Amino acid sequence: MSKISIIIPTINEANNLPLLLSDLLIIPKEAEILIVDCGSEDKTIDIGNIYGAKVYKSKERNRGLQLDIGAKNSKGDWLIFLHADTRLTNKWFTKIKSVFKGDKKYIYYFKFKINNKKIIYRFLEPIVNFRSKYFKEPYGDQGLIIHRSIYFKNNGFRNIALMEDLDFIRRLKKKKDLKQLNLPIFTSSRKWEKTNVFLQAFKNWNFRRRWLNGESTKSIYSDYYKK
Repeated sequence: MSKISIIIPTINEANNLPLLLSDLLIIPKEAEILIVDCGSEDKTIDIGNIYGAKVYKSKERNRGLQLDIGAKNSKGDWLIFLHADTRLTNKWFTKIKSVFKGDKKYIYYFKFKINNKKIIYRFLEPIVNFRSKYFKEPYGDQGLIIHRSIYFKNNGFRNIALMEDLDFIRRLKKKKDLKQLNLPIFTSSRKWEKTNVFLQAFKNWNFRRRWLNGESTKSIYSDYYKK
């Protein structure tokens, strides 16, 4: 099997990272986990070291840069990009082994699920999955599995603090090569818990609209992370 590199950007993820890393324990020994941190003040880096991950540091709080640092320091033929607050199913790796033996031109992503039992989230999930599958716009919290040759051929993630996933997907020359896996990834509900679900969905849409209209990521970033 091809060597696999799992790349995780972090900032103060001590509460979530151990859960994800425990899900990754089933990967083969020759696989590697790369954590790229941008200034955590909690135990994030210690946790990464305890689990045997390779830990790198970014001088900027910039997720696009973090992901690209991970890719450039990776050794794997296949790159798996995951957010630190996601969870995977028990047999996730067994179910996607065929991906690493298949055509390297495809970019794969997981089905979107929210790690919360509230019924309201069951309405949001099909909307996101429909958008991802039929409009070819999966986002980073759905996980991305990319062969390193395809990643670098498309110039990887750019040095931007947010919208790095949308930017990368939009630059792909062959969007038809995006494939949804029949397997869920569980995204933390924390960003929706801070406000009304549909209000947060509207805010996210508005942030994307502003970016697509040419507004700088710097100004959007300050609003996105506003307390």
